[in-house]
Amino acid sequence: MGTYRSREGQDLSSDTDSEYQSDEEEPIYDYVERQETPQATSSSKKTLDEIDSKLKSLKLKYPPNSQTTINPVKLYLHIGGNTPNAKWVLSDKLTSYKFIKNNGPDDSDSDHDESRGDGDSFWVLKVGSRVKARVSMEMQLKTFGDQRRVDFVNKGVWALKFFSDEEYRKFVRLFQDCLFENVHGLSATEENKLKIYSKDFIGWFKPEIADDSMWEDAVEEEDSKSGKQPVRVDQDLLEEFEEAANGDVQSLSLGALDNSFLVNDLGVQVFRNYSKGIHGKGICVKFDSNRSGGSSLEQSTPKKAMLMKAETNMMLTSPFKEGKPHSTGIKQLDIDTGKIVTEWKFEKDGTDINMRDITNDTKGSQLDPSESTFLGLDDNRLCQWDMRDKRGIVQDIVKGGDSPVLNWTQGHQFSRGTNFQCFASAGDGSIVVGSLDGKIRLYSRTSMRQAKTAFPGLGSPITHVDVTYDGKWVLGTTDTYLILICTLFTDKDGKTKTGFSGRMGNKIPAPRLLKLTPLDSHMAGASNKFHGGHFSWVTENGKQERHLVATVGKFSVIWDFQRVKNSAHDCYRNQQGLKSCYCYKTVLKDESIVESRFMHDKYAVSDSPEAPLVVATPMKVTSISLSGKRSRG
Repeated sequence: MGTYRSREGQDLSSDTDSEYQSDEEEPIYDYVERQETPQATSSSKKTLDEIDSKLKSLKLKYPPNSQTTINPVKLYLHIGGNTPNAKWVLSDKLTSYKFIKNNGPDDSDSDHDESRGDGDSFWVLKVGSRVKARVSMEMQLKTFGDQRRVDFVNKGVWALKFFSDEEYRKFVRLFQDCLFENVHGLSATEENKLKIYSKDFIGWFKPEIADDSMWEDAVEEEDSKSGKQPVRVDQDLLEEFEEAANGDVQSLSLGALDNSFLVNDLGVQVFRNYSKGIHGKGICVKFDSNRSGGSSLEQSTPKKAMLMKAETNMMLTSPFKEGKPHSTGIKQLDIDTGKIVTEWKFEKDGTDINMRDITNDTKGSQLDPSESTFLGLDDNRLCQWDMRDKRGIVQDIVKGGDSPVLNWTQGHQFSRGTNFQCFASAGDGSIVVGSLDGKIRLYSRTSMRQAKTAFPGLGSPITHVDVTYDGKWVLGTTDTYLILICTLFTDKDGKTKTGFSGRMGNKIPAPRLLKLTPLDSHMAGASNKFHGGHFSWVTENGKQERHLVATVGKFSVIWDFQRVKNSAHDCYRNQQGLKSCYCYKTVLKDESIVESRFMHDKYAVSDSPEAPLVVATPMKVTSISLSGKRSRG
């Protein structure tokens, strides 16, 4: 099982030059054109005859008329999907591209978010009469510097082949400038880039001068700890178990002890943990309540589940409004008895409030039998809740009475504008928070009032975040890519720390992007977005996560963590801009995937590089093992 390796990345010179014909009419725009204007002086002017003579003397291999075409390119189209017959066909042997600014109303074919860019004005890429696309991350542009080529998605998978290195570099530079303006609504000047990123994050918009030493040191440190030479792992994905779920699956809660759980519209389905995956025990805990009048869970299916108290209790949240994640309280399920033992209210200073998400205090605190606190997040709030009252006594449950109130132990209510979306905790209780504007903030466990470090992001909303147990790495999920951030820095005393403990200074490493190839992105479908990016799961100091996984449509996508961190990795050669990794394995299911998570590291066996992957769809749950030979290289 895994991604079929099509001819998508193959050199286009090896494919047929038969032309692909299209009957699509050319769209009409009210536009201005973006192109680079050369600096001209009287001393540098030459006659056309002199220029033509010079070009001929260079004996450049141009097709007929390419010397007189502005921005000349070859245009290819990929056909056949990921079948064995997939190939590139020549769509236009000589055409030209333009970046144009649409100053009129948005055309009917565009489905992009109009909140980005300057009102109705945005940059569009046009290639001849056959391609028209708003410049955005949704195009999934992939560069091949050694082939003078770029691939992208626009109602199909296309490739542009340039006739010179200079033309190729000019296109990439113009595309990046147009993308910056469409995302931030500002021209791509040095001043505006500093305004968005600040001088501390100069490596984020000038990756060529970024300090990659922390990435390289991390790889060397892990190699020295293992005592082995670097290896290449050729992993096969082996399906072990596939079982039907008892209803419409809403969420997956993996346990590190004996059991894992699926939450569906009927209740909580219990699974036994094994070294080859999870296997159903034939037990489904139906939602019940010991409170008179019954539980509101009987009318509302929980969307979020969190294990606590050595995985004997489960905290469940249900949105109070359809289509919104916010909840007014939580329900505490005793898994052994199958009873909703308490329904808690979120309240601060006598006023009911909402929470959009909850998570455990630390990466491994669900294993603590005495755990009574957990973290909460709302659009402009970050806090810790305590199930005990202020005197330290667990609150009594009064049948038929009002719901007990959780105690707000610490936290902060921020002024409007933070737009928090998601959060996660590290092994020591440090907290990472992702926002609608793409920012990622790091908070220490001792202070939720002010972030120690705030990464500017790249403009795309962060829909999910995760952090390694040691807090050294943060993974943010957006609709079209994952962003991997190194939080390590060296302080003024020469000590290596993380951005959770102090300000990182001005040598902040550039992030790395994890992306689908244009073909895989197209195969996943335009309406399917990345969600739920996770590291594999460890809860001990000294152990390192080995893989990353995310879900898009019917695919689970798996990256080798060590390979992503390696600056010498093949993916990063001949790239312009931020390093992007396209080396991954995929798991394809027959329905959209709800969640994909690696089991706890304790379930990794000796002949496998990782614990099993559990993939939940609305009607099934599948366990998949990674195995394969380790070879030098």
